[in-house]
Amino acid sequence: MSICSKRFTLVKILFPTTRKITKPETIVDDLSDDFTVMIIVAMSSKRKSEPTKKSVKRNKSKVEDDYESDLSDDGQNNAIVTEVLLQPHEEMEMLPEPLLKTFDKEPGRLLIAGMVTWDMTGRKTSAKGVMKIRPNLYTFHRFTTDMYRSAVSGCSSAHSVLINMNRKALAFGRNQHGQLGQSDLATIEKPTLVAGLEEFNIIQAACGRNHTLFLTDTGCVYACGDNKSGQCGVGNTQPIISKATRLNYSGPPIIKVGCGADFSMILDIKGNLYSFGLPEYGQLGHNTDGKYFLTSTKMSFHFETSPKQIVLYVEKTKEGHVTPMEDIRIVDFACGNNHSVAIDSKNRAFSWGFGGIGRLGHAEQKDEMVPRLIKFFDVQNRKVLRVYCGYSYSLATTDIGTLFLFGQNKKTGEANMYPKPVQDLAGWNITSIGTSNTSIVISADDSLIAWGASPTYGELGLGDLQKSSSTPKTVSRMEGMKISQVSMGYSHTLLLANVDHEFTKQKIETFQEFTTD
Repeated sequence: MSICSKRFTLVKILFPTTRKITKPETIVDDLSDDFTVMIIVAMSSKRKSEPTKKSVKRNKSKVEDDYESDLSDDGQNNAIVTEVLLQPHEEMEMLPEPLLKTFDKEPGRLLIAGMVTWDMTGRKTSAKGVMKIRPNLYTFHRFTTDMYRSAVSGCSSAHSVLINMNRKALAFGRNQHGQLGQSDLATIEKPTLVAGLEEFNIIQAACGRNHTLFLTDTGCVYACGDNKSGQCGVGNTQPIISKATRLNYSGPPIIKVGCGADFSMILDIKGNLYSFGLPEYGQLGHNTDGKYFLTSTKMSFHFETSPKQIVLYVEKTKEGHVTPMEDIRIVDFACGNNHSVAIDSKNRAFSWGFGGIGRLGHAEQKDEMVPRLIKFFDVQNRKVLRVYCGYSYSLATTDIGTLFLFGQNKKTGEANMYPKPVQDLAGWNITSIGTSNTSIVISADDSLIAWGASPTYGELGLGDLQKSSSTPKTVSRMEGMKISQVSMGYSHTLLLANVDHEFTKQKIETFQEFTTD
């Protein structure tokens, strides 16, 4: 088990038992030479049922939950809660230096566009009495005067995370589930240091619908926010984790984190992929959707509350014959709303989870319970270099520089049931890609390219005269600028502009400033 600091750590875990416990007791067990674990059992005298969600009516057409979907907990805890006292004897080592350098991308000044009334993101204007407090930003605005190493959001997110030059994590946006790591669940307008992580060097972060993951330079992962489905991976379904808490994980160091809407994934240094959270569409890759019926009309899920390794990867023929694949080592992955795409060490792509409108690239709309090889790239003998996932679509770049899209980044019209090249981007040197609910923003050469069908909220940065575009379009105001990073939330875009580039530095000063005062 990895230990991230020399301080004693108190961790709550689930300790299932069938024997009757009549009084508190202490069990001490030496699990290794590195630390001692003390388990204090002090709860109920009988086993309780698994935590459940309220009954949900499912449409037979298998339509995903919308952004506002918010299921509440129902029932009691499913196991005896125990407290584990970890007594480490040494600090965990940092990740290898060559690996850490791969996280160092060009830093830049922060620009923002789109919907910035965070409590309204993804909601109807009349929802829960939410009022619009500021107008959408239809062009990119300067936001703060600081430099940042990374800017992160997610296709289901109304919040964002920034990593500053000192490798500290700051967050802003919606915080109703504690996803910003603050005990006060009010929305935070300005980038604010994430509580509990001040002493750690953060090298990566990921944002889900209402939860957040943070990766340290020692390969440890911390999580906060909505945990009703176990998506924070702390070993239970405590509804809100308001302070960043270390995952209930004891494997090799982690080198990448990712979030779907209500699930999470982590990748270890050996190429093993782990997932946890909501399994409803098979997005965890554990060969199950986790559904079970409490009664004839009440359904719940077996949530994964701790990281669980994905062990089965398959190849499927047109006839439906399934062949397990061996020696798979994952090197990269991306999470959409309820699906995932991953690349292995041989540059093959796998996808799984919700299969609607072709987002998995298998030319069918069937949900996939385990990672399935995307045959299109394999047959074409194309190496997949990077993958990106939006709400209901996926993107992949290949060794010949082509960008492929499968799924649909609009609400109506024809969907790509298998990967198809984005012809408008042929010949462009793509440097960064942002994916959102329906929009896509791409940095390529010295240009910014954006498209997204209506409704959009300014996240394309095209201006208030043309708010949406069904085809890729250059953002004229950004021409000639060096954009080092692009990230998108549900309806907003974050850019990091490289001010070491003189033209970019001069032009950014002509932009309006977004202030929250």
